[in-house]
Amino acid sequence: MPDAERVITLQEKLYQKAKQERAYKFYVLYDKMFVPYMLREAWEKVKRNGGSPGVDGITISDIEQRGIEEYLQTLGEELRTQTYKPSAVKRVMIDKANGGKRPLGIPTVKDRIAQTVCKMILEPIFEADFEDSSFGFRPNRSAQDAMRAIKENLKQGKTEVYDADLSKYFDTIPHDKLRLTLEQRISDPRILKLIEKWLKAPVFEDGQYKSGKNNRKGTPQGGVISPLLANIYFHLIDRIINNPTSLFSKNGIKIVRYADDFVLMGTHLSEIVIGKLKNLLNRMELTLNEDKTRQIDATKENFNFLGFTVQYANDLRGRNTKYWNITPSSKSRQKVRDKIGCYLKAHGHSNVNLVVKDLNAIMRGWLNYFDIEGVSYPAMSKRELRYYLFDRINRYFARKSQRKCRLYGHNAFEVLSTNYGLIDPTKYARR
Repeated sequence: MPDAERVITLQEKLYQKAKQERAYKFYVLYDKMFVPYMLREAWEKVKRNGGSPGVDGITISDIEQRGIEEYLQTLGEELRTQTYKPSAVKRVMIDKANGGKRPLGIPTVKDRIAQTVCKMILEPIFEADFEDSSFGFRPNRSAQDAMRAIKENLKQGKTEVYDADLSKYFDTIPHDKLRLTLEQRISDPRILKLIEKWLKAPVFEDGQYKSGKNNRKGTPQGGVISPLLANIYFHLIDRIINNPTSLFSKNGIKIVRYADDFVLMGTHLSEIVIGKLKNLLNRMELTLNEDKTRQIDATKENFNFLGFTVQYANDLRGRNTKYWNITPSSKSRQKVRDKIGCYLKAHGHSNVNLVVKDLNAIMRGWLNYFDIEGVSYPAMSKRELRYYLFDRINRYFARKSQRKCRLYGHNAFEVLSTNYGLIDPTKYARR
């Protein structure tokens, strides 16, 4: 049986056991951490995801050259004998859409493989518990599903929206309370100890090692296991809000969450309800960013979520009606234009076929994300993107005139669309 099928079979068994016995605690899991087919499948996942090397500088290519089987066998033996020790996490700062910086932790390839095995074991167990209102970093769920849920809530009249913004959620998850949530399902001390090692791994930044054993909070963004741990911890909030006997459910309030981004939606969000939410977050040692958190009437004000703008708009066909218009936000539209512009600027001497291939990859990802049948209406954004492409590509080939580029003086956008397969955003259908 192929490795992938064997992993799926194991995961299905774990999921079914967890689903059928809600109070069951799994006490023998660690022995699956060093099973050869688990390690091989974890390697394949890490390889497909690619990524930069960690603090040891070892790349995926380096491991392939040394010999994958021997490498995985050595890692498996370290896990079996519990001599495995994670390396420091390399921290880099990446740009945010608002101009700020966000820390990204990069574990070594070796640690990514080990974390992937652990994730493959734990994920089906906690998937059996997770709420339908949670969409981020989960199998077969997406941002598009979250937007469908938001639109459905709006159509049901839940137009009062509490648009919450958590301050540095991944960096502030308390380890002791996270462990308590893990222990609700996991009683294998070896798995818990392994997760603790990852949480307490030192950070390497600006040539220095920081934190380490004294870490009491946070799970690095960029770690394979981090999104799952983040979902496990915030599941407490999901569960309370969705409990039929809770103050939230009794008032008809719904939550839609994607990782640490969430909104509460209802017909009336009283101060008592919001106070209850803040109290829950405070008990979990989480903090709202009050400057970015706001409560609105969505029939009167727009709000942004996951790169989309939600607006109660007038029907453009002249009818005296309104509808829920969900479109790419202005930041999202600017981001794809900037990406295209930066690419063209950096590839002034590239082959036409390569340029078309790379631009199509940029646009296809953006268009597939924002074009949700029956939910979002990005037609105007598609026209805007087409106009931008038309202008930038014509100017791009005009700069090549001194090298006698054969597209100089022609309608380069139309030529590339017709003869080279460049995507025309206005004619693109989601795939």
